[in-house]
Amino acid sequence: MVVSMTGRGHHHHHHHHHGERMDTALEGSAAGLRTLWFSFAVLAATTVVQAVIAALSGSVALLGDTVHNATDALTALPLALAFLLGRRAATRRYTYGYGRAEDLAGVFVVLVIAASAAFAGYEAVRRLLDPQEVSHLPAVAAAGLVGFLGNEWVARARIRTGRAIGSAALVADGLHARTDGFTSLAVLLGAGGAALGRRWADPLVGLAITGAILLVLRGAAREVWHRLMDAVDPELVDRAEHVLGHVDGVRGVGAVRMRWLGHALRAETSVVVDPALTVVQAHAVAVAAEHALLHEVPRLAGVTVHVDHAHPAGGDPHEALAHHFPAAAQGS
Repeated sequence: MVVSMTGRGHHHHHHHHHGERMDTALEGSAAGLRTLWFSFAVLAATTVVQAVIAALSGSVALLGDTVHNATDALTALPLALAFLLGRRAATRRYTYGYGRAEDLAGVFVVLVIAASAAFAGYEAVRRLLDPQEVSHLPAVAAAGLVGFLGNEWVARARIRTGRAIGSAALVADGLHARTDGFTSLAVLLGAGGAALGRRWADPLVGLAITGAILLVLRGAAREVWHRLMDAVDPELVDRAEHVLGHVDGVRGVGAVRMRWLGHALRAETSVVVDPALTVVQAHAVAVAAEHALLHEVPRLAGVTVHVDHAHPAGGDPHEALAHHFPAAAQGS
């Protein structure tokens, strides 16, 4: 928290319940890591089962699905590294810590989803032009079902944990697992079509699944893009403004800005107080404002509060800064 009186000339730093905020962030990282290791184990087992059946049956569709699942399992590694990096303390070079590593991992996941869509589409077109005979159809169908169930299990775990801790990268990786589940389902449906003598069924279903993957890619890319561009849910801003407006001593609320750093929120705002207050009293109002926000805004790990005083005479306490920061002249 920063308390700054007229012209922002006086700053005072206050760390409120810093240990509790760090505990919350560490708990989020620990939950993310547990989910990643769980999903890695499930998908690794699924990949081994499918690889054995793919080798026995000669199913190109199942081979492609096995590659997808192996890739999805491996995406847990950069995400796990990002969570571990995010737990490191801030330094004089990385003054906000390493939370952005999650966003970079999210970009990697989006690229992997795009590659999966391209691979699935290529294989579908290739099989449509040159249909392949597939043996051991019951085993292939069973492997496809195993792949679908394993991926959907992992997808639900990743998306649930990602939303609970506020990790866009983990949500995107959950969506990626769901796309691979769709691909596994295509193997199952394709095997059913082959059993009926419809060799074109497998590649046609593959093309449909490619379209589904592209839709999921769009959602995952939008999620990660919002994080990279510091977007937040507008309801969080509305909530913060409402909370600040009910803090004793706050006469007005300026702009509220928020951004995600990994799976933790940071915020900065300004409040207007009575000009007759002493610095100590104004500081107390700022502390109360920070305290209220930390309690009422989920995943909030840090707040910067700037204090302005009311100026009934019409003077602007930020006039000296107007040519540097036009918004400052408006009391932001």
